[in-house]
Amino acid sequence: MSLRALKETLKPCSGFSCSSFTFSTSPVKLSQATTEEPRRKPPKSSLSQQILRLQEGERPSPPVKVRLENENEGQKARAEFKLEHGGEDEEEDDGYYVREGEKRKLMEFGVSKSAVFQFDHTGPFEPLPLSSPGEVSTVQVPASINCRLLEHQREGVKFLYRLYKNNHGGILGDDMGLGKTIQTIAFLAAVYGKDGESNDNVCLEENQSRKKGPVLIICPTSVIHNWESEFSQWSSFKVSIFHGANRELILKKLGAQGTEVLITSFDTYRIHGSILADMKWEVIIVDEAHRLKNEKSKLYTACADIKTRRRIGLTGTVMQNKIIELFNLFDWVTPGSLGTREHFREFYEEPLKHGQRATAPKRFVQVADERKQHLVTVLRKYMLRRTKEETIGHLMMGKEDNVVFCSMSELQKRVYQRMLQLPEIQCLINKDLPCSCGSPLSQVECCKRIVPDGIIWHHLHRDNPEGCDSCPFCLVLPCLVKLQQISNHLELIKPNPRDEPNKQRKDAEFAAAIFGPDIDLVGGNTQNESFMGLSDVKHCGKMRALEKLMSSWASQGDKILLFSYSVRMLDILEKFLIRKGYSFSRLDGSTATNIRQALVDEFNTSQSKQVFIISTRAGGLGLNLVSANRVVIFDPNWNPAQDLQAQDRSFRFGQKRHVIVFRLLAAGSLEELVYSRQIYKQQLSNIAISGKMETRYFEGVQDCKEFQGELFGICNLFRDLSDKLFTSEIIELHKKKELEGSFPASISDSTLLGTDLIHQDESPKPGYTNGKLIDSERTTSKLSFNDLGIVYAHRNEKVVNLGGGLEETSEIGTSQNGELKVPAAVKRKLRDRGLKQCDSAARDKKKAKYKLIAQFKGMNELEFSRWVISATPLERENVLRDFKKRNQNKLAEG
Repeated sequence: MSLRALKETLKPCSGFSCSSFTFSTSPVKLSQATTEEPRRKPPKSSLSQQILRLQEGERPSPPVKVRLENENEGQKARAEFKLEHGGEDEEEDDGYYVREGEKRKLMEFGVSKSAVFQFDHTGPFEPLPLSSPGEVSTVQVPASINCRLLEHQREGVKFLYRLYKNNHGGILGDDMGLGKTIQTIAFLAAVYGKDGESNDNVCLEENQSRKKGPVLIICPTSVIHNWESEFSQWSSFKVSIFHGANRELILKKLGAQGTEVLITSFDTYRIHGSILADMKWEVIIVDEAHRLKNEKSKLYTACADIKTRRRIGLTGTVMQNKIIELFNLFDWVTPGSLGTREHFREFYEEPLKHGQRATAPKRFVQVADERKQHLVTVLRKYMLRRTKEETIGHLMMGKEDNVVFCSMSELQKRVYQRMLQLPEIQCLINKDLPCSCGSPLSQVECCKRIVPDGIIWHHLHRDNPEGCDSCPFCLVLPCLVKLQQISNHLELIKPNPRDEPNKQRKDAEFAAAIFGPDIDLVGGNTQNESFMGLSDVKHCGKMRALEKLMSSWASQGDKILLFSYSVRMLDILEKFLIRKGYSFSRLDGSTATNIRQALVDEFNTSQSKQVFIISTRAGGLGLNLVSANRVVIFDPNWNPAQDLQAQDRSFRFGQKRHVIVFRLLAAGSLEELVYSRQIYKQQLSNIAISGKMETRYFEGVQDCKEFQGELFGICNLFRDLSDKLFTSEIIELHKKKELEGSFPASISDSTLLGTDLIHQDESPKPGYTNGKLIDSERTTSKLSFNDLGIVYAHRNEKVVNLGGGLEETSEIGTSQNGELKVPAAVKRKLRDRGLKQCDSAARDKKKAKYKLIAQFKGMNELEFSRWVISATPLERENVLRDFKKRNQNKLAEG
């Protein structure tokens, strides 16, 4: 045994306690993997021991089994099993035991009943070899680092080393929160022979002969210090930050080989990249690499000048808006891997887009399927993509992403209609109609190119009455902004006191025009200075729904993240929270960088902090808010990645509760189109990157004037959607199949939101009666769609991935009747997650029978499910006997 191997064997874990970490060593099966150990669950007694340690001196009470099923259909399935088979459930691998006394203690401290403890265990204390057995020099992750890695992180480190060894770049595309930073540091520690302890540099001295160059890390400004902190905790690199006033000193230090890792920001590199580009870098790492999606940006051009071929991109959102962004990113990390840009457009992008059209011919769909599989095969050579569900899903309680369409107030609807009638918008809507002057030209090419009688147009062209070269298309963005403001809160379209006087005058004139005879109801056309007026929810449909939702959550001890893209909207929400008496924190672009982490720590540790209001733009990266289990996104973003990043501030490793997300949309407004485009973009991303099967909802094709459909084109942007349920009509029209456990969301589904979404993490127990939860201390009424002013709701994951979200392999396809054929391996995976695949006809028959029994009992299905779970075997047997007896009597009478 070598001296180094002996040192690694004898060295204790330093800097942490094995009991202080909650990492799992459960292996994750990847497509590249060969044979791995079967997944092992820690003994259940370990959880009991942890509970006893928290409750020393208290006599343990009999254990009560608490199920981890947060889906209402999961509750139904379990209830059906009990009803048919009688007795208690057999002990299952994914069950947990929590004592009744501990449940009471958790609720006293405001912790949700669904909260569970995670097991304390780490990986083996041994090095992780990366190099092949036949290689001369051994490259391995030190044991002191390896024992702190999760299994999927070890696979990520191996992938990064393969890229390095083959002297080309690639993408580590793990979901946000899976530890891409940690995997990168572990990989670098192995390549540079670093140890996990800063006081041991023997390995560094042994590797001096390698003479490796430094590492350059380019990342957002907000996470620079996070990278520095992670390096100090995980290894012993000499790290410098090239940002701010000390850049010259850092360059001298770099030239004197006093820096091994240089960290800089996107903005700094964009401006000063020419100084760094010609240096001999060993590896270039770009965090949040999706920032390189635009080949025409200065940042992309600056990064393209870097000489090294070892370019590694880290991103959880490889593609955000367009498929060509995928090419741009991969053409930077591995130039030429996807051919030329023209070849990529012709061979991949166009077939995939046209094959996703709702009425695409069969041959288009076949070609798209072939190109999709080919693209995924190529990408897998240079990209490792994992999701939370397939890596740490067994350590987390899950997430629901609910999209809720709130009815606008009557005043909002009237103002929205007046906005659509403005001359600017009418000009854009009618741009392609024949001109009224008798000319063969269209209106936009003739008399209606400019809008001199429009308030918005006049302000934009106050210095140029003849208009600009872009007229009237220069009006599109300002009009969209105004429509979005009306959808969120009427106060947003009034003048902002922070703006220059000219803009304030224009906004006041505009507000007066669209408020019309309702101007007195909103307090005039200037900003409301009244605290009570701003905090009132009367004229805002979303805030009316939010008020009742938050009231329900607060009574359950939930903690809430509240996101908005607009800082002015955050101001209004802040006044609303003060009026309602909620204790909250706030973070936006004006929050100093050095106090942001303190705000996060305070919110995570304080029992009194109930709400954290955050700007979507400022809080999209670098925040870990796992104490919150409710996330509200007040206004949707055109880029779906923005909303997903906001959700992942809460849903990440360390979250011990079930996370429920509410995206609030104004029904009948532009926001419905924004969300529909989000669905379109998410589906294209899933198709191109993962090769998934997606339901073809839309007729529109991105960047194709021939097939603008219902999504694209100026006319669609300014359509009046108030007389129809735009989103629900599209989804219901093209929806062919729903997975087991999904609910058909519709207007008539008045009980869905009250049970499935609000009380999702309530443990089923006796006391649910007639739609109300009876508690010894309080009574909480069940909220319905009508109570909340909601016209429609569904779960985003069931719409985007209606086919199940299963990665397509050669075994997956569709049968003659259009149903999904799933291979046995995937079926086993679904069964392990509690979603058993069964014959659809038998399942439908069983559901129908279950519904009849519920009606016989005088309950709806959800109430009956809770009764079944709490009833004794004898009570269930009596109900079945009485039900069968009644049916027999009916048959005899007939």
